[in-house]
Amino acid sequence: MSNLHGKIAVVVGGSGGIGGAIAERFAADGATVYASSRRVEEREVALGAGRLRTRRADASDLTSLAAFFDAVRSEAGRVDVLAVNAGISEFATLEDISEEHFDRTFDVNVRALLFAVKAATAIMPDGGSIVLVGSIADELGTKGYGVYGATKAAVRSFARTMANELAHRNIRVNVVAPGPIDTAMMAAVSDDVRKTLMERIPLARLGRAEEVASAALFLASDQSSFITGAELPVDGGMAQV
Repeated sequence: MSNLHGKIAVVVGGSGGIGGAIAERFAADGATVYASSRRVEEREVALGAGRLRTRRADASDLTSLAAFFDAVRSEAGRVDVLAVNAGISEFATLEDISEEHFDRTFDVNVRALLFAVKAATAIMPDGGSIVLVGSIADELGTKGYGVYGATKAAVRSFARTMANELAHRNIRVNVVAPGPIDTAMMAAVSDDVRKTLMERIPLARLGRAEEVASAALFLASDQSSFITGAELPVDGGMAQV
């Protein structure tokens, strides 16, 4: 039997890139997956042992986010597994950081994540699992990505507190922390930044979204039943050696 057979999974920011790979992997492993995104064609497809249902919702708009979770509750009645991937990364050095840049990044990367977890746990049975997509940027000081790194440090901090607060319900909360992954977000960075990152990866290549999805599946499933409050790097060794 697959790891997520019969589970109801939600992936916030689940279209394309890492989020899309996680949604597809959860569905292939047996879950009925509700994947939200601001820009997605609403559809339902069978994948492996499960199903993938894409829904349009803006995670940074709390009204839209609440409506998405209301729809999940109406259709499925519960959420067994939550993965939160919605996020943005924009270059801005200290002298160029604006209020708009700060607010936009924290709204999507932190505020949306917090309230997605709050909404999901309101309809999550005891024994559920939450996977937050962080980044090894939470412990690096990459030039021009100070605000982004700070949001991911906030994600790491929230995971610790959430894991503690939800432990009495046997709901586990963990972080998967990608390094540089070959997605549209990485393609948007400058060639200089991309070259610098590549030089710092011991495995000498970018990661694949599917590799992050494999780590997320491990954290979401009972294979990691005694792991909570942890961060699992998927970074080719970049922040580890």
